[in-house]
Amino acid sequence: MLTSTMLAIQELGAIGPEAAQNYLSLLGSGIGFGLTILGAGIGIGMIGSSAAQGIARQPEAAANIQTSSIILAALIEGAALFALVIALLYKLI
Repeated sequence: MLTSTMLAIQELGAIGPEAAQNYLSLLGSGIGFGLTILGAGIGIGMIGSSAAQGIARQPEAAANIQTSSIILAALIEGAALFALVIALLYKLI
């Protein structure tokens, strides 16, 4: 499948194999960026939803719930940043 995609890119723009491989690496990097941001957004949204439900059920535990949700959101952001760096390094290799 990769070979047929590279051939299609070469035929469309009459470019060499090195340029076609560069375009495919950009495509892969873009897909990696998109999936990373999508996953991080879904994870943080689920944390916010669960925190709001927990605070609504037990208002006296709001401080503990808020602290743990901020820590979890920071961990998700760290994992997303790590994935973005890996996708960028994959493009550079």
